[in-house]
Amino acid sequence: MNNIHFSSKSNEWTTPQDYFDALNKEFNFTLDPCCTKESAKCDKFYTLEDNGLSKDWSNEIVFMNPPYGREIKHWIKKAYEESLKGAIVVCLVPARTDTTYWHEYCMKGKIRFIKGRLKFSGKDAAPFPSALVVFS
Repeated sequence: MNNIHFSSKSNEWTTPQDYFDALNKEFNFTLDPCCTKESAKCDKFYTLEDNGLSKDWSNEIVFMNPPYGREIKHWIKKAYEESLKGAIVVCLVPARTDTTYWHEYCMKGKIRFIKGRLKFSGKDAAPFPSALVVFS
């Protein structure tokens, strides 16, 4: 059954620019820790080669749209842990309320469920509901 949630050929879902712009007005982001050079939303960013999971985010205001594959749990854990060190981390994630990482970490943040389905850049509307989880 879980395969339906991980069925996309790519686990990268590029954030719609207008959606990011609205969030950026609210938060004034300084870091995008998991992106490609082409999809980076902040001047400071880490690509797969940089391994954002290994970097310190503690003095940053982070916009995180993590890879939506099975490694998402590592990104959510990192976001929560960095918030304990002073970072503000805003996570755009699938609203997978049935997962262990959701209950272990997302429930500790402020959750904003997104009405409808986001249309990610270069794709049709997502086949899953989305949420923002804010760790601060």
